[in-house]
Amino acid sequence: MCGIVAALGLLGAADAWAEARPVAADGRDERPFAIVDKREATLSVYAADGRLVGRAPALLGLTPGDAELPGSRGKAPSALRLDERVTPSGRFEARPGRNVDGERIVWFDYEAHLAIHRLRPAPAGQRRPQRLASANLQDRRITLGCVVVDPAFFDRVVLPTLGAGPSLVYVLPERAPLVAAAP
Repeated sequence: MCGIVAALGLLGAADAWAEARPVAADGRDERPFAIVDKREATLSVYAADGRLVGRAPALLGLTPGDAELPGSRGKAPSALRLDERVTPSGRFEARPGRNVDGERIVWFDYEAHLAIHRLRPAPAGQRRPQRLASANLQDRRITLGCVVVDPAFFDRVVLPTLGAGPSLVYVLPERAPLVAAAP
């Protein structure tokens, strides 16, 4: 089995075929990839051969949903309304880069300012470290739309795998059926 399709084989049998549909064409792509499972609030990172490199809890966009709202694209992150803070589902061509502070990140939708990055300092009231460690999935809804992971996981898994060059990021839908989300 090719890397991406093989990785999806780690899922339940009923879900595996449904999830493989949107990515089957990428099966011979030979790039590393990540799967963001919004229903479980996790990030799974895979080598190009489909080998799981690591899986970790993730913080996601504050507002549940599978699509960005019209008019939100291109807004400064600080200008997003609460209902616009969505981690959209889909297939994204990702690339390593840096944010405005020079920190290494992995862009998965540059124009929408969406990236995978390490947990950074935030106002104490947001309790982001506690939210990331929480078993309650609702606690992990706090970001502007980015996928945020533990700094050690970012440095040990994300940067060496996705931060070395072009990769793919699949953000699974949380509301729409998986098959309906296929491009």
